[in-house]
Amino acid sequence: MIRPALKEKIGSGILVLDGAMGTQLIARGAPVGVCNDYLCVESPEIVKSVHQAYIDAESDAVLTNTFGANSFTLKRHGYAGEVQQINSAAVKIAREAAGDNNYVLGDIGPTGELLKPLGMTEPQDVQDAFREQAAALVKAGVDGLIIETMTAIEEIELAVKAAKSIAGDLPVFASMSFEAVKNDFRTMMGISVDAAVAKLVPLDIDAVGFNCGKASLEDYIALTEKFASAIKASGGAVKLLAEPNAGLPEIVGTEAVYRVTPDEYATAIEKIKAAGASIIGGCCGTTPEHLKAAADKLKNNS
Repeated sequence: MIRPALKEKIGSGILVLDGAMGTQLIARGAPVGVCNDYLCVESPEIVKSVHQAYIDAESDAVLTNTFGANSFTLKRHGYAGEVQQINSAAVKIAREAAGDNNYVLGDIGPTGELLKPLGMTEPQDVQDAFREQAAALVKAGVDGLIIETMTAIEEIELAVKAAKSIAGDLPVFASMSFEAVKNDFRTMMGISVDAAVAKLVPLDIDAVGFNCGKASLEDYIALTEKFASAIKASGGAVKLLAEPNAGLPEIVGTEAVYRVTPDEYATAIEKIKAAGASIIGGCCGTTPEHLKAAADKLKNNS
C-alpha cells in the first residue's frame, strides 16, 4: 500500500522517526572529521546503509543526511556552492531506502552563526540560506521538512519562515535542543520551553518539540510533559515531537559513550509517548537497535 500524505499520517497516530546519523556513518567506515553531508555525493552507499538499517528497524521515516547542508556550514568544508547537489543526492538516497511505504524528512540544522546584534551575520542572509536548502530538499521530493537542534529562537524563527515559504502543503516540524537546568529546561541560548512554544506555534508549524541536548532519560520524560503543558496552554493544534539522546554519555578518553540499552531506551520512549509525544525518534547515542526496541513498544501498544 502506498503511504498516505505525511500530514494525514501524523494526524492519525504515532510516527516513528530514525535515530543518530553521524555515529552510524563512522561505524560503517566514514572518516572522522569529514563533511558528513558530502558523503551523500562521494559515498552514497554508506549513507543508504544507515537509512536502510533504520527502515529495517521499523522506523516510519528517515531524515536526510543534510543536517549541515546549508551554505554557511558547507562553506567551512569548501562546498558552499554545492547546496543543490548535496541536498538532492541526500533525498535520492533516503527515498531509495524508504521505498513506497515510508517517509523522507528533509533535515535542516543550524548554521553555526551568531546573528546580529550578538554576532556579525545578517539575519536575512541566514534566512536566504535556509530557503535555498529547503527549496533543494522540496524539489528533490521530501515528504516534509524538519528543523532541528536549534538553540537560538531568532534562528529557528528564520528557518521556519524560510521552510514555510517553500513547503506548500508539506508539513514542517520545528525542534530545539534543551538542557536540564535547576529543575527546568533551557537551550544553550537561554530559551525556555514556554518561550519556544509561544514563538513557534503561531508560525503554523505542524509539530514542535525537542531533540539532542544534555539530559537523562528521566529528564526527557519531564521535558515532554513540559512541552505538552505549554502546547495545551497555547491552544495550538500542533503535534509534539521528541527525539531524545540515549541518556547522558560517559566520557571515555575523548569519546562519548552512551550506556543506555535498547530496552531501557524503549521503556523511556513509552513514557514519552504517554506524556503526549506522537512523533518520536532518537538522537545522539541511539542506534537501529534502540529504535527497533522503541518501535516495537510504540506500535504494539498504540
